[in-house]
Amino acid sequence: MATGAIIHGDRQRLLGYDASEHPVALQLGGSDPAHLAEAAMIGEGFGYDEININVGCPSDRVKDGRFGACLMAEPELVAQGVAAMKAAVRVPVTVKCRLGIDDQDPDVALDTLALAVVSAGADGLVVHARKAWLNGLSPKENRNIPPLDYDRVYRLKASLPDMPVVINGGIVGVTEAKAHLDRVDGVMLGRAAYQEPWRLLAVDPELFGEAAPFASMKDVFEAMMPYIADQLAQGTRLHSMTKHFVGAFHGVRGARAFRRYLSENATKHGAGIEVLRAAIALVEVDAPEEVAA
Repeated sequence: MATGAIIHGDRQRLLGYDASEHPVALQLGGSDPAHLAEAAMIGEGFGYDEININVGCPSDRVKDGRFGACLMAEPELVAQGVAAMKAAVRVPVTVKCRLGIDDQDPDVALDTLALAVVSAGADGLVVHARKAWLNGLSPKENRNIPPLDYDRVYRLKASLPDMPVVINGGIVGVTEAKAHLDRVDGVMLGRAAYQEPWRLLAVDPELFGEAAPFASMKDVFEAMMPYIADQLAQGTRLHSMTKHFVGAFHGVRGARAFRRYLSENATKHGAGIEVLRAAIALVEVDAPEEVAA
């Protein structure tokens, strides 16, 4: 989120979240150290568990605003921002970045940025294992076209054994994530978690040897019902929430009927929680089918 929006905008609307979401991180977009520090303090005041600076987004809008992936070219400025945030807050301050941008050599660009922010006190690095081509590719193309180079992230971790390094980019399931954890400290799932959230049911048993908190996505939805009902009572439209659920049952029996029912009914004026319950009832699925890696 842009620092200017946080400093000058409707903070409750922009930063509000439910307590069940903890631990939750706030990602900031900006390059002015003073603004980053102020926004970080505001985020800490809202109870965020971590403040992250965005040095990875390749969109034209963030480039024009001098934040995002274009900051790979200004590692010292990023370090100044990290130092300012560290001086302002007590929660961890982390950096999310790419391997490099455009014609940069990833072996030089990534190490230069990493060493600069580590020296400034960063508490961790999240590395999307692709370069970003700011000249020639769209933001959407930058999510897929630049080749993945996981080995480059592994080498970074080997050179910084005491710094938490999290790998990101193109990782589609828990089994694949588990393989990366032999080489890095953490794995970030982005689109995979959003588009097929049922995969996350396998995280606890596969990675931590613990029982999953919910056996199926139907159980997950049941646990979410009080939150959804509360949001509806506050005036949030059902579709504003259910539009994020389209992948909840991806690839299982009844998923298409679930999506179709929501698309036809959740947008209607006054649509309530009964619409979501009716859509879920169309899904014929058991837990083993859902949690396949």
